[in-house]
Amino acid sequence: MFLIVGLGNIGKQYEHTRHNVGFDVIDLVSSKYNISINREKFKGVYGEGNIASEKVILLKPSTYMNLSGESIREIVNFYKISNEKIIILYDDISLEVGRLRIREKGSAGGHNGIKSIIANLGTDVFPRIKVGVGQPKSELVSHVLGKFNLEDREKISKVFDASADAVEYMIRYGIVEAMNKFNGFKV
Repeated sequence: MFLIVGLGNIGKQYEHTRHNVGFDVIDLVSSKYNISINREKFKGVYGEGNIASEKVILLKPSTYMNLSGESIREIVNFYKISNEKIIILYDDISLEVGRLRIREKGSAGGHNGIKSIIANLGTDVFPRIKVGVGQPKSELVSHVLGKFNLEDREKISKVFDASADAVEYMIRYGIVEAMNKFNGFKV
């Protein structure tokens, strides 16, 4: 069983912001594979289904970004999911808009959602798909909580499609093959 988690903040005011790209990709995966995310438990909303003949759980934590690890820890402990079968989707300011990067482990790089996951799981070894949202031109919080302009929105929708494809590829062929295929991706 795989756990696919999109990081973001709950609430209308955060919809489609840079910080919520994880939620946006999870919504796309949900639609693409006909997996309803309609259950509330584990400090989040989730749904179960199949991708590439593997059972998956799609999760959107309801804890707000900085406490995402609490939700993930609860569902991981309940379903006994191993770290290498967790895929985290989230925003990365160190990548320009139009890029994505897959990693199998690593530090939080200043991302509070990833810091929370590392603290709650007790390890930094879990696969992740970073979605580039670009460097802030001004203050960090207003950048990540801001929305994409029209040009960037077109680019990011292609990155969302590639990220959804990367999820299936990771499940089907493994992380190394997925990194080889997608880490050069650029819109």
